[in-house]
Amino acid sequence: MQKKSLEQILDWIHQEPALNDHVEYWHTIEEKPAKTMPFPSSLDPSITQALTRRGIPSLYTHQHEAFIKSGMEKQHTVSVTPTASGKTLSYNLPVLQSIMENDQTRALYLFPTKALAQDQKSEINELIEEMGVNIKSYTYDGDTAPNIRQVIRKAGHVVMTNPDMLHAAILPHHTKWISLFENLQYIIIDELHTYRGVFGSHVANVLRRLKRIAHYYGSSPVFICTSATIANPKELAETLTGEPFHLIDNNGAPQGKKHFVFYNPPIVNEALNIRKSATAEVNKVASLFLKENIQTIVFAKSRVRVEIILSHLQELVKKQLGPKSIRGYRGGYLPKQRREIERGLRDGEVMGVVSTNALELGVDIGQLQVCVMTGYPGSVASTWQQAGRAGRRQDESLTLLVASSAPVDQYMIQHPEFFLEQSPETARIHPDNLIILVDHIKCAAFELPFRVGETFDGVETADILDYLAEEQVLHRHGRKWYWMNDGFPAHGISLRSASQENVIIVDQTDVANVKVIGEMDRFSAMTLLHEKAIYLHQGIQYQVEELDWDERKAYVQEVQVEYYTDANLAVELKVLEEDNTSYYPSFETGFGDVMVNAKATIFKKIKLTTFENIGSGPIHLPEEELHTNACWASFPEETVHSFGKDQLEQALIGAANVLRHVAPVLVLCDQSDLHVVPQMKAAHSEQPTIFLYDRYPGGVGLSSAVYKRFLTLLQNAKNLVQTCPCTHGCPSCVGSDVNGSEEAKSATLQLLNILEEEHSIER
Repeated sequence: MQKKSLEQILDWIHQEPALNDHVEYWHTIEEKPAKTMPFPSSLDPSITQALTRRGIPSLYTHQHEAFIKSGMEKQHTVSVTPTASGKTLSYNLPVLQSIMENDQTRALYLFPTKALAQDQKSEINELIEEMGVNIKSYTYDGDTAPNIRQVIRKAGHVVMTNPDMLHAAILPHHTKWISLFENLQYIIIDELHTYRGVFGSHVANVLRRLKRIAHYYGSSPVFICTSATIANPKELAETLTGEPFHLIDNNGAPQGKKHFVFYNPPIVNEALNIRKSATAEVNKVASLFLKENIQTIVFAKSRVRVEIILSHLQELVKKQLGPKSIRGYRGGYLPKQRREIERGLRDGEVMGVVSTNALELGVDIGQLQVCVMTGYPGSVASTWQQAGRAGRRQDESLTLLVASSAPVDQYMIQHPEFFLEQSPETARIHPDNLIILVDHIKCAAFELPFRVGETFDGVETADILDYLAEEQVLHRHGRKWYWMNDGFPAHGISLRSASQENVIIVDQTDVANVKVIGEMDRFSAMTLLHEKAIYLHQGIQYQVEELDWDERKAYVQEVQVEYYTDANLAVELKVLEEDNTSYYPSFETGFGDVMVNAKATIFKKIKLTTFENIGSGPIHLPEEELHTNACWASFPEETVHSFGKDQLEQALIGAANVLRHVAPVLVLCDQSDLHVVPQMKAAHSEQPTIFLYDRYPGGVGLSSAVYKRFLTLLQNAKNLVQTCPCTHGCPSCVGSDVNGSEEAKSATLQLLNILEEEHSIER
């Protein structure tokens, strides 16, 4: 039997009712030719010859501009082009040129993952080999052998690492890295869009420390950043590094024809709008492509999902292809295994790969024709990144987004224009969050004493240094502040959290190999690490066996279950200070500082496939206090009069549930970063109010972003509820808390209708 081409399969999908009936929208992006420019005359001949031998006869327009701006004019640049557009050359060319001009030149490359650093090391080393020159390029991470570390410190022209390693292992020991810091010409920040929220706020402060040390050793490095498509790349690069940037967005890379298909599984329960499992539908459609020898990548959100889909697909196609031609790829695989899978994809031995978002970043995996996503990845930027894994070499490709019953998935599938027409999300960071800032000033003082009047990359330090001296962390002697504590500050500070007292997560699955696998701030631990919680780490499911609150330790064991847990927080919220208020005829919004008193009360077990509540249990933990930022919407008496008390309560709970799902999509954050709380009588106004607050001490700018786009948020929330085909309300719209009430959906819609777009009167 003759195999079908991708084009034939696309025609067949159009004609096959079992598939075509569930295609909600089919979007086609036409192919684009390459835009190229000849090699600049200033580019070293050994580089141009090496590129030519590797089949690169010219540069894309964005690569050419990056070389001129960063390499020749020494400007800080940020390149924003799609996946597989050759961004790597945008920074490798200026760096290699600089080393060819001066053998002492050093460059520091920062990647968010070890896998990406390894991949980029292979790429630059192949080019160096082709050039026939002695340029040393190394990765420096937790896996680097101690005997090689000394060589890297002394002789590495290019050092590739990650922010965590820079924070805890390189900057505190800068005296071992003198040859790097004295000659540091370039700092490369790849996948810039990953540095957002708390993590990005920490990394901004790590870069402040890096610049301070570089300046101490007499160097002033040029930053070169690359990013997937986000709304504010220049702003993010400038906030992250504290430097002015030149934006490069004239993508010259060619692009093959792309089909983007929005696919909604059939409904199995009309009243509750529960659809057939997205996993089952993904298995069905992916096996169609694999049986026709069409290289396919399937993305799933967790390791459990990856393993379920992988085993099903291997079973479905074993007769045609054999099980080894379908592989999994996720966190937890050994580097050797990952390299083998990447090689198999490039040379065509591996026909299909099922991955978590580990393959979302720019690891080179060759030429795939189809990308299938199990549910919406959570952001427009991530979706384009995943879609970009298919059709990397100018060929026609298909991306199939298979929706689950989750609210955000159903909103996306009903409103493809939200995804296709809106610009990607704005990535936000808040480097001056006081808790994060103080932590890094401690680290900076350990690295080098602070002088009187010295700023921390423009941030006044006098008050913080005085405070740390009072706390006997620093000691002032003459005109300098010195570190005086026995501790080593960087080791106690996680780049992934804003809280100083974190809960350590201990994996005791293997009694012979008990190990720490992560940490979490106390406030989040109440709802995510309580006893019997299902905790996800790198896609692996763990059950919390014991939470020792006093010792700040959570003991977990690996499990495989078909549910997740969601904890109820009893929250008291006091507005401490109102910074902004906006008035509308039927409601008002505000933003300011709040004090949150929270107590975890009970947790629910929710089935992964249908979102049904399948059990619950109590949580026994003390109350916690959090000082953070929030925005809110309050409803005056005349609005309240149009509802009965019970109906208003249902409407508030329903609206809060919808906002809980829609707000993180709007401001590009995880659902756990932004908490939504409805209150029938808020303490500061005595009015029914919905609060959205940052789940981190001091806030990281999320609720501020929501406040500025509140009307857009309300419109999106209303659209989600209106287009949900359920009758009275379901887990996909107004939530499971109001199930059983026939008025839940209509009451929520009535409230959201009241909040129609109106012109505000700013106070």
